[in-house]
Amino acid sequence: MLGIETSCDETAVAVLKRGRVTAETIVAQNDLHADFGGVVPELASRQHARAITRSISDVLRQSQLSSPAKDLDGVAVTYGPGLAGSLMVGVSAAKALSLAWDVPLVAVDHMEGHLFAGTLMSPVDLPSLTLLVSGGHSQLIEITEPGRYVELGGTLDDAAGEAFDKVARLLGLSFPGGPEIERVALLGDGSYIRFPRALSGDTLDFSFSGLKTAVLRYLEIHGPVNVNDVAAAFQEAVVDALAHKVGMALRKREYRSVVIGGGVAANTLLRSRIEELCAAAGVKAVIPPKRLCTDNGAMIAAAGAFRLGLGQVAALDIGIDTSLSLA
Repeated sequence: MLGIETSCDETAVAVLKRGRVTAETIVAQNDLHADFGGVVPELASRQHARAITRSISDVLRQSQLSSPAKDLDGVAVTYGPGLAGSLMVGVSAAKALSLAWDVPLVAVDHMEGHLFAGTLMSPVDLPSLTLLVSGGHSQLIEITEPGRYVELGGTLDDAAGEAFDKVARLLGLSFPGGPEIERVALLGDGSYIRFPRALSGDTLDFSFSGLKTAVLRYLEIHGPVNVNDVAAAFQEAVVDALAHKVGMALRKREYRSVVIGGGVAANTLLRSRIEELCAAAGVKAVIPPKRLCTDNGAMIAAAGAFRLGLGQVAALDIGIDTSLSLA
């Protein structure tokens, strides 16, 4: 299965064979958007258009597919959610390949791709609780059977990754904010400042806009600050909120595994906190390698293989869906 992912600012392509990644490439755009403090949609789509053909060629060469028309079972591509222009580049390329090679086209939900990232390294025991945390999503998903998803909690305002980017900008750090905050937080004292933890009641929803505002107010009131301490305290607050909701969900019903996915799942503190929660609850923790937490083609190929196994083939006139919802 060939997987193509262009939902935001990574041009990612991979080939998956019998559940194993045989080739992959990711063309990131961090430097392109750094001066703007976030992804500029038009610039992102133009860069995808420049990178997509070479990326596909590189992956086919790496995987030694001499005849894709014979060797591939299908082409899987992200068709939503994401940025319209970016999605269109990937979907257009996938349609062309499907038509040229006469192989099935499989449309994949980007967030389902993140769910399948964990399966590339370890089986997921059901029922499973999944925490998806990225720049646009903070979701708790319950999976009772393959392909059946129930959202237990979602983002009410800023997603966790979005909050990382915005606070990084407030602190004068570069884009993307998540890795930058984690880097400087290692030098700080997270207990020095106590930022608020929103929605501590019975709900499983997430809210981070108040936390972002609290950081802004702290900076306005205190003037010059130790950026490392503020970053560490902010990171502690985000991870506490995410882990708290996972713990609440684990107490509400029994699960056999907990899966995390999305760009924020690469955060070391969050990964260790989820491992601790799972160990205490006696459930399996499925935590993908950091390279599979950020957007990648392998996760789209894995989700595409699952959908193709169900006979779900997309028509060549399928469109994109920027606000596609997994559950």
